[in-house]
Order: sequence, then structure tokens, then C-alpha cells
Amino acid sequence: MTESPNGIPLVRLKGVSKVFYTDEVETHALSGVDLEIRHGEYVAISGPSGCGKSTLLSILGLLDTPTTGVYLLDGKPVADLKARQRARIRNRQIGFIFQAFNLIGDLTVFENVELPLTYRGMASSERKKRVEEALDRVGMAHRMKHFPSQLSGGQQQRVAVARALGGDPSVLLADEPTGNLDSKNGEAVMDLLNDVHQGGATICMVTHDPRFEAHAGRVVRLFDGKILD
Repeated sequence: MTESPNGIPLVRLKGVSKVFYTDEVETHALSGVDLEIRHGEYVAISGPSGCGKSTLLSILGLLDTPTTGVYLLDGKPVADLKARQRARIRNRQIGFIFQAFNLIGDLTVFENVELPLTYRGMASSERKKRVEEALDRVGMAHRMKHFPSQLSGGQQQRVAVARALGGDPSVLLADEPTGNLDSKNGEAVMDLLNDVHQGGATICMVTHDPRFEAHAGRVVRLFDGKILD
């Protein structure tokens, strides 16, 4: 596990709560969550449906904001940033792997992986180099000219992992990455994530499957919006 130069955790949540208000009803999705993830860790967030796993991952990915509490990313407060600032951090520091793959159907594999990099204003030659390296890393370089509809579910998820890796993010956030796959392809994607972690990546994965949480170095269990000791 590699430490940041100043030794601080990559991710730190302090007293984070999330309350949703609908028709005068309060739903407490998260309640007083404290969490640290260090550089190079592989953490699984586990718990039953409705316990707050996806809400927690949305906050970690700056897709949502906590109602109360502090979120420090590499020592810098990010909970109260403006939308444009949050988008910039998401693009540069956070890689997402979704259950539904979220590939764009009318773009090739190469173009899907390249797309987040274009938003950085990166030179074409540098984008090409990064995309080819990322696809090679997940064993999909030979499919770069194909479209998502021409790939199996397992192959699509490999492309989604490549897209997340292409930007060299500080942390990979995986939301039930095997949820839409059969057991064989699910294990293959988990093996891929293990390889990525061994290469130095920091991973935070949401899962409800004990088989897959066992791949992580540490399991954080959520229940009713709270972390269990």
C-alpha cells in the first residue's frame, strides 16, 4: 500500500449524514458515517439492499452531497464545491465502474474509453496512448473498433474498467460491478480488479455478494445507514 506524500488518507469522511426529504417525510440514508480509505487500499462496502451503500458511493464520487459532515479527498475538503469544480475532480481523480456498464452505443470501444479524456483538453496523441494502454491492460485492445452491441456483458464491463483506468484516477469506485454478469464473467471481472489493485490502484467497491467482498483487503459493513464495527 502506498501512502500519499504527506501520509494522510486518500478518502476521509467525518460524521457524514444524508437525509432525503419527500412530502414532509425524512429518510435518513446515512447517519454519522466515519470512513477512511488509504492510498492503495481495496475496500468493499457491503450490506443489505437499502442500507445506504449506493448513497455512500454517490457521495464518495461527488455525484451527491452530504446533508452534514466533512468529506476530504487527499486532504482537501470537497463536500461543498460548486458543480463545475466537482465535475473537474470527478473527471481527473475518480474512475467509475457501474453495474450497467454505461457505455455509449453509437461509439466504438476506443471512443468510449477516449471520451472522458477529451473533456480534459488532452492532445490527441496522448489520448490515443492512454486508451491503447488501458484497453491492453484489460485484454480488449483487439476489440477497439467494435461497438458495445458486438460485445458480451463481460467484455463490456472490461471496457468500462478500461474507461475508468484511462484517466489514471486517484480512486476507482465500483458499484456492483458484477451485478449484470453471470458467475463466470463476474469472477473474471473480479480477477481483473484484483490485477488492477495489485498494480497500485485504490478501489472502493459496493457489493452485496459475500463471494466478491472476499476479494477486498477490508470490508466495511453498512446497516441502516450506519457503519457496523
